[in-house]
Amino acid sequence: MLNTVVKLVREFKDRDSRHRLEGYRSIVNLIRKKDLAAWDDGQLQAEFLQLQRKANSGTALEELLVDLYAIVCEVSKRQLGLQPYDVQITAAIALHERVLIEQQTGEGKTLSAVMTVCLNALTGRGVHVLTFNDYLAHRDAEWMGPIYRFLGLTVSSVQTGMNLSEKREAYAKDITYVTAKEAGFDYLRDTIALHQDDLVHRPFHFVIIDEADSLLLDEARVPLVISGESGASSGDYIRFAEVARQLVPLEHYHFDEFQRNVYLNETGSAKVESLLECGNLYDHHNSHLLTSLNCALHAETLLRRDVDYIVRNGEIELIEEFTGRVAENRYLPEGLQTALVAKEGLQHKVGGKILGTITVQHFISLYPRISGMTATALASSMEFKRMYELEVVQILPNQPIKRTDHAHRIYTHQEAKLRALVQEIVTVHATGRPMLIGTSSVQESDKLAEALAVAGVDCHILNAKNDAKEAEIIAKAGEIGAVTVSTNMAGRGVDIRLGGGDPTQVDRVVKLGGLYVIGTHMNESVRIDHQLRGRSGRQGDPGDSVFYVSLEDDLLLQFGIRDAIRVPKQDGRLNEPIYHSKLEHIQRVIMGQNFDLQQELNGYSDMIEDQRRILHEERFRILNGYLPMSPSEQRVRLFYMDEFWADHLAYASYIRESIHLESLTNQNPMDEFHRYITEAFEQIPAKIAKESANMLAMLEGSNDPAQWEQFGLKSPASTNTYMISDQYMDYLQNRSSWTAGTVIAFWLHRLLRPVFGWSKFGSS
Repeated sequence: MLNTVVKLVREFKDRDSRHRLEGYRSIVNLIRKKDLAAWDDGQLQAEFLQLQRKANSGTALEELLVDLYAIVCEVSKRQLGLQPYDVQITAAIALHERVLIEQQTGEGKTLSAVMTVCLNALTGRGVHVLTFNDYLAHRDAEWMGPIYRFLGLTVSSVQTGMNLSEKREAYAKDITYVTAKEAGFDYLRDTIALHQDDLVHRPFHFVIIDEADSLLLDEARVPLVISGESGASSGDYIRFAEVARQLVPLEHYHFDEFQRNVYLNETGSAKVESLLECGNLYDHHNSHLLTSLNCALHAETLLRRDVDYIVRNGEIELIEEFTGRVAENRYLPEGLQTALVAKEGLQHKVGGKILGTITVQHFISLYPRISGMTATALASSMEFKRMYELEVVQILPNQPIKRTDHAHRIYTHQEAKLRALVQEIVTVHATGRPMLIGTSSVQESDKLAEALAVAGVDCHILNAKNDAKEAEIIAKAGEIGAVTVSTNMAGRGVDIRLGGGDPTQVDRVVKLGGLYVIGTHMNESVRIDHQLRGRSGRQGDPGDSVFYVSLEDDLLLQFGIRDAIRVPKQDGRLNEPIYHSKLEHIQRVIMGQNFDLQQELNGYSDMIEDQRRILHEERFRILNGYLPMSPSEQRVRLFYMDEFWADHLAYASYIRESIHLESLTNQNPMDEFHRYITEAFEQIPAKIAKESANMLAMLEGSNDPAQWEQFGLKSPASTNTYMISDQYMDYLQNRSSWTAGTVIAFWLHRLLRPVFGWSKFGSS
């Protein structure tokens, strides 16, 4: 019955999609009929100015779309030598309708976006194109710049490291290319500005998100953070790292069923109490020790060097889960970050006071109009709909896809998979056919490269250790005889050309079958698998893709593959259809679990974001002079709004780390979190009013900025911006598998709290 319902829903969606695409094709035909080849440059520019006037006079952009797109197509041909395909125009129409388009790699998403950008830039309110990294922001702004400038539109890109005036100038352009994180950091800086001149953003209008699945899903929950100056180095965690190293798996601690968390057992608790000489570890006054020890144990047992992070130049550098790149400017939640640094014996600066934070998802939702594009969206259409109200539209390729996607090759154990994988690479490499092998980690890519070297195969390695050479390595990946071993290709924004761009090699590579893509593992999401497959078969090129899977792969072990498939070890492949269906089922279950977890954790950040918007709406009214008050009162109120909001964030973090205790008393942690945070937030206006009145009395109405600074009413001397690594946020929220000793200690604490006057969660 369920399968029938799913089938009916799918058929309904397909019918709706076909109807939508038929409408788009009708509009494309109208655009094509407007053949502007005979117009001179002056006529094209004059017509564009006329469209601008109409847009600013109130004419709906939809009424101008056909004329505008026809102009942009002609300008693109003249300025860049690129004549947009019908499918690119179709994609541009869909983007304006505020949908998410799935357009295959190599189909020209960058040019598709230009038409939509020009249409929405007519009113001069600003259009942002959010890219995955600074390189792509600069490249696309420069590449498409001649079209914009011919039409009289201004364009720029924002780069990390620009000063305030440079950024303000870039955001003032008609079109701004910028990474989501840099735009988000600039927004956070705006939220603590004490003067209008320090703002860089103007009101948000329209955004197109490139590599949308990476930003809107993979990084949706990633918190962007702005904090005050870092404090002094802390060595406290060295002690906890030493303790964690003395604990033995199973004897002192256990892992959860998915190997995502680790818990002390009663023997482990006794061992820790002996080593720390702290008495009962679960006593009220030892709560900080328990938290620090949990972080140290997590860092010691679950965070793996060259898988989750690398150490380079004396620094911890995290590896992005979905791209295999070094995650620039990204850290673990403070306790975990410090514990990991201590594990590696490095120096660490204690993070400064958090002044503001916003998740990528919440930042993007500030834009009134959102659209996006990616090569892999359809598999996650439900998530896009539920999280952003975005429909997914699949754009057909310009040339039929000739790539063959083979069934997974499944093996019972790692050694058998590696042997078969190396043999396949050696055999195919002997023909000269280029190959791209996608691995799960730096560790695995290095291990495979070593095995290939023994087999006499030279390869290029693209992982977090050498990602600075990415462009150079990718440029050669389609050459004859090239073997490229890479960590995840998600969000790389790359297009691998057959022959490496050398026309003399193309025909030969085509005859060999095109690029051969091999995945060495199954990803948590089929969408990520598709991203790797999609590197082959661009623009009608031939190609093949296949995944090698072992029942001992980490992902399958974590999600109970031994219970689903019971088969003795063997060297050959498992070919029976039942094994393939089991793997597909596990992948669907994992995707569902991850989405449910994301929705649950969003409940915490959503509450804080709702409060932030209420407070900052009032803040911007004060900053922009919409409320009648003297300069001194304006400065004082802004200062205390920032002070008490920072305190509120610290309190929310404290409550959030402790709220899991409520599940032990049959309380809903989410409901309790909301109750505490609401009560605290409702007290902020009174606190601001009280402290503002006291300060204004001391200032005696002085509007002298020098005197304000004497009283400390100034911005932080310096700030840091960084991202908190998303995949570890669930660790902080799910420490609920407590041992019997933990539960007893908790109940003793709860029963004795009224006797000794202990406050909620042990705070004093």
